[in-house]
Amino acid sequence: MSRLMALDIGQKRTGIAITDVERIIATGLTTVKTKDLEAYLAEYLSKNDVETIVVGLPMQLNNTESESVKYIKPQFNRLRKVFSNISFVYYDERFTSKLSHDAMLMGGLKKKARQNKELVDQTSAVLILQGYMDYIENANKNS
Repeated sequence: MSRLMALDIGQKRTGIAITDVERIIATGLTTVKTKDLEAYLAEYLSKNDVETIVVGLPMQLNNTESESVKYIKPQFNRLRKVFSNISFVYYDERFTSKLSHDAMLMGGLKKKARQNKELVDQTSAVLILQGYMDYIENANKNS
């Protein structure tokens, strides 16, 4: 079975998470500069089998797209063209940054570690991927 990957694309950085081959758990992979994302993915995907890349789409409480969507959608469309053999999907990433901070706090990380934006982005990508996996599992149960 191939892996699933999630991207939490930001203007400066992108957090990346990946599943194990059985798709049981999502774990943080890394954080890269968004301008280097395509090159990083080309290298990673040349060595690893990934079936689907889940991209966080930030939505507002009223279900409209947040302001940051304007730089996420062009990245999404470009990556989808470059890596046309991989499925790309959006997943609502509402609250992932807050949940990421909360998870790090509950995990006992010190304040300085919680202020590490790279770690926050990576943890957000994990939450996006885990949420997507839960969504797929629930959709399969209800089919």
